[in-house]
Amino acid sequence: MKEFLEGSQVIAKAVKMCKPGVISAYPITPQTHIVEELAQMVADGHLDSQFVNVESEHSAASVVLGAVAAGVRSFTATSSQGLFLMAEVIFNIAGMRLPVILSCANRAISAPISIWNDHQDSVSLRDSGWIQLYAENLQEVADFHFMAYRIGEDKSIMLPVMVCMDGFILTHGMEPVDMPEQEKVDRFLPPYKALYKLDPAEPVSMGPLADPDYYAETRFAIQETFKDVLALIPKVSDEFKSCFGRDYKDCLVEEYHVKDAQKVIVAMGSVCGTIKEVVDELRKKGKKVGLLKIISYRPFPYARVFQALKDVPQVAVLDKAVSLGAYAPLASEIKTAFFGKKKSPKVISSFVAGLGGRDITLESIKEIFSRLTQREINLEFIDLKPELLKEKYGE
Repeated sequence: MKEFLEGSQVIAKAVKMCKPGVISAYPITPQTHIVEELAQMVADGHLDSQFVNVESEHSAASVVLGAVAAGVRSFTATSSQGLFLMAEVIFNIAGMRLPVILSCANRAISAPISIWNDHQDSVSLRDSGWIQLYAENLQEVADFHFMAYRIGEDKSIMLPVMVCMDGFILTHGMEPVDMPEQEKVDRFLPPYKALYKLDPAEPVSMGPLADPDYYAETRFAIQETFKDVLALIPKVSDEFKSCFGRDYKDCLVEEYHVKDAQKVIVAMGSVCGTIKEVVDELRKKGKKVGLLKIISYRPFPYARVFQALKDVPQVAVLDKAVSLGAYAPLASEIKTAFFGKKKSPKVISSFVAGLGGRDITLESIKEIFSRLTQREINLEFIDLKPELLKEKYGE
């Protein structure tokens, strides 16, 4: 049934239907509304779950780690500095192979302090061992949570999943969303039955000391499992279509007018909606442009990216994060997809925009398409304000 909802309400309703037994989080802008909604559901008796109040995000992550270790489906949410405060536990959760689900309301990182959106927080933890899915709109936000539990809890995977959505743009924006019936969710997502759990009757150790004779194999195991994730995500997407009717194809990437395009922008998150609008406008004028939307950032679908872009002459990669002192994160991945390949785009250019929540407008996207020429651009910031840079960098 279609409902007109705020993004945070969408997440809370979707999580409620996934029936986590333990929820723990600490409020931080712009994530707070999500767990406010869930706490109210628990207090009103609409969700049979234990909501654990804590004094920090580090503690919230520790609570859900312990809950899943005890065999209970769990949920948390955070943003920006809160995610960084969780970082120690984030790595532990993945290393212990615990399928925690986390909603990340993407927000810029301090300093200077910014409460607005970019992707620096989740992208900075890309090497933690978590699966990362990025949503463009609120329908995807809801649906990716259902899929996240199915993927992470699969007996062949057992890894945590981060569902990432742009702070304020999605968490506080309102859209009509098709929220499914509980019965359909129950068919798609069965109750969690842990492969292993903490039980006094059958003692096990989780996350013990691993000396040099054992540690490397734990990293190798997660690396190999990510290959299985790449194969599993399309299967889960197919099952999702059969159950709910919405088709996300392989749910790794989305191709939007890529097949015949001469110029394509690669991006992820809500900005893809803006890019699609520009693509539609320019195509009406006869320009062959397109969008490749990345949904699964970890594991990164190199083979799918290669197949989608190998015949495109000019590719622009739009990052909403930076890797200071190096190439932009998403651009580095796209370039890597063509490393050692005989066929690749003639030009792969890198652009950065939207940092700290600066608007990425239709004109911003048109500017990227116009700058995308036969000359490769290694790293260029879009929409900088010259008057703020003049004293340091001149004209």
